Amino acid sequence: LAGEDAVVVMPTGAGKSICYQLPAMVLDGITLVVSPLISLMKDQVDSLVERGLPATCLNSSVSMEDTAARIGALRQGRTKLVYVAPERFRNTRFRELLGDLNVSLLAIDEAHCISQWGHDFRPDYLRMGEVVQTLPQARVIALTATATADVREDIVRQLGLGAGGRRPP
Repeated sequence: LAGEDAVVVMPTGAGKSICYQLPAMVLDGITLVVSPLISLMKDQVDSLVERGLPATCLNSSVSMEDTAARIGALRQGRTKLVYVAPERFRNTRFRELLGDLNVSLLAIDEAHCISQWGHDFRPDYLRMGEVVQTLPQARVIALTATATADVREDIVRQLGLGAGGRRPP
């Protein structure tokens, strides 16, 4: 909430999602959540919508018609949280859409995949550093349950966060 980037390491089930869901509700603009698992996206979005919170996901399980409607809601400011898989950033139209939106927070779940040893699981996490650079106005929060000190340092370096990165200290 103070406007600074963060790397968060918390055990599974300890509430990492609240670290971006709560700020999403109070910040102006949209919170973009990068998550590798469609089932996790669906569970989180369903739970948020059930509580009356404006959340959605864009992934391969969503029809083209529903995707268009969800993008319309994003453009109209009716959605505060949008969950996407890292592969979504391959899509040129999606990257162009991000340029039209006020993304105030970029939350990268399973951020250990950004580090060297995580690439085998989801190589598209390698693009996250480029994504961060295209959203200079957005705060970045990288979340994971598993990160040694070396992995945390690598996440910061790969994303260009902190001193010497995209934001002043």
